[in-house]
Order: sequence, then structure tokens, then C-alpha cells
Amino acid sequence: MAYYITKLIITSLLIVVISEVAKRSSLVGALLAAIPLVSILAMTWMYIDTDSSKSAVEFSQRIVWLIAPSMTLFLVFPFMIQKGFGFFISMTTSIVLTVFAYYSVIFILGKFGIKL
Repeated sequence: MAYYITKLIITSLLIVVISEVAKRSSLVGALLAAIPLVSILAMTWMYIDTDSSKSAVEFSQRIVWLIAPSMTLFLVFPFMIQKGFGFFISMTTSIVLTVFAYYSVIFILGKFGIKL
């Protein structure tokens, strides 16, 4: 149980640190958020949990296919804000469109025999 609490604390602290840094410098906050720290932590936890790098390798290979559709959020959100939509409407719409983009990529890849 202590291990899970440690994982939770470390992962939560990372998110809090990034959001606090971003308050002071959006560039540094964006840089920290852009570095795949969450993915690195997830792969590290997978390796520690299984003592095998296989699941971390599969995880990282799947992430590669999902990078492009994740850009939907970062393109739609600022566009909508600049067009005068409110924060929550812009965020919700961006998330919905990003989920649609993920499913679209997974569907299209499936047509080419690539299973995620």
C-alpha cells in the first residue's frame, strides 16, 4: 500500500509543480508539460511493477501513434478562446474533438492492420 501512495504522491506533485511553474512562466510551464514526464513516470512504474521493459516498450510505441490526434486539443482550444468562446466551452469542445480524433486514428490504423 505504501508503494501506491508513493506513486500517487510523486505523480500528483509533478502536476502541481508544473501548474505552479506555469503561473510564473508560461514558457517554462509549457516546456515541462511538453516533456513527456507523465509518460516517463508511467513507463517507470510499469517497469518497477513488472520487472520487465516489455509493457513500457508497447506503451511508448502506442503513444507515437496518438501524438498527432492529441494536437487537436492544443489547436482547437486557443482558436476558440481567440474567437471569444468561454474557457469551459472551449476546453470541453477541444476535449470532445480530441477524443474523436483519437478514435478516428485508431479506426484508420485498424483498417491498415495496426492495432493499438
